[in-house]
Amino acid sequence: MKKLLAAAALALSPALALAAPAAPAQPTWQLPIMLGLFVLIFWFMVWRPQSKRAKEHKALIAALSKGDEVTTAAGIAGKVTKVSDDYVSVEVSDNVELTFQKQAIVATLPKGTLKAL
Repeated sequence: MKKLLAAAALALSPALALAAPAAPAQPTWQLPIMLGLFVLIFWFMVWRPQSKRAKEHKALIAALSKGDEVTTAAGIAGKVTKVSDDYVSVEVSDNVELTFQKQAIVATLPKGTLKAL
């Protein structure tokens, strides 16, 4: 039995040595460069546009005033009748006034848009 195992081991050794050459080692500088590229792409595609939109929305909310025509996140269009610190009253029809949080205002419309609807 021992002779059989020894013969099998000797027969397999040259076959294993010829089977596949070892893969070359990867340079160590590739990983930091790939991670840096990933962070750069993430910043340009996600972080920067999102912060830009947030800044524009913050400016829009700060500039709200009585008489502006706006659209809410729910798609309701109306005219601003009252602005407080956190809330905005919007007239959506004659004698119909709704109160929204300022954050719900997504866009201001050009003057006269509501009359054209």
